[in-house]
Amino acid sequence: MKLAVSTLGMPGEGLDRAIEIAAGHGCQGLELRLHPDTGVHAGLDAAGRRSVRERIERAGLEISALAGYAGVCEPGPDEPVVETLLADLRLAADLGAPGVRVFPRGGDPAVGARRLKAVAGPAADLGRRVLVETHDEMATGEAVAALLAEAACPATTGALWDLLHPWRHGEPPRRTLAALAPYLDYVQVKDAVSERDTTPVPMWTGSVPLDEAGELLRGAGFDGWVSLEWERTWYPGVAPVEEILPGAAEWVRRFTP
Repeated sequence: MKLAVSTLGMPGEGLDRAIEIAAGHGCQGLELRLHPDTGVHAGLDAAGRRSVRERIERAGLEISALAGYAGVCEPGPDEPVVETLLADLRLAADLGAPGVRVFPRGGDPAVGARRLKAVAGPAADLGRRVLVETHDEMATGEAVAALLAEAACPATTGALWDLLHPWRHGEPPRRTLAALAPYLDYVQVKDAVSERDTTPVPMWTGSVPLDEAGELLRGAGFDGWVSLEWERTWYPGVAPVEEILPGAAEWVRRFTP
């Protein structure tokens, strides 16, 4: 496994500080949240894109993924969602990121499958993938797997397993991995107080079954990216991400096949 850290955990820090934190705490990669506040978004011009990529590569880091916010199953017309996906995929290609994280934002797999198929050709041409996170209306591995099975675009789609959400929706890690196994591309790791209270806490001090999930991933031979998603943007009172990264690094070391 390779460790990345999400810029979601570094509100107001800026890209250079995020790079410094990642490089200084044992990370091989940086997961870039796409938002104007982070300085990384689809509106960047060519010079801005070159600057982002060069600064990250100069630090010896890779971009593990772009954390986008498109909702592939979101109710409404297809065109705005498809346009957002295409813009984010082009940004990923320019930055050298292998894929773009998206959310379901709806419960109809037929809608999401249609949109994933619509971008499959351009995604293949760009050599990038769309990573559907276990989140919101499709928080379980079984729900995301059903969407990806209907889309039937294995070369350009994959699953992102956020360890928190399937578990807090009643799906044990063993069932999540069994469902996602044909599609699993990326893992986000975090700990939280409980199923109902998702306040982030340091690794192994909350209730998320981190060891069970880690053992399952090791047994499955998972060797992809693991990103610490420390949600300080949404929980500004929690500790700085620098205090949490050592625990994430230990988790990756412990469960790397």
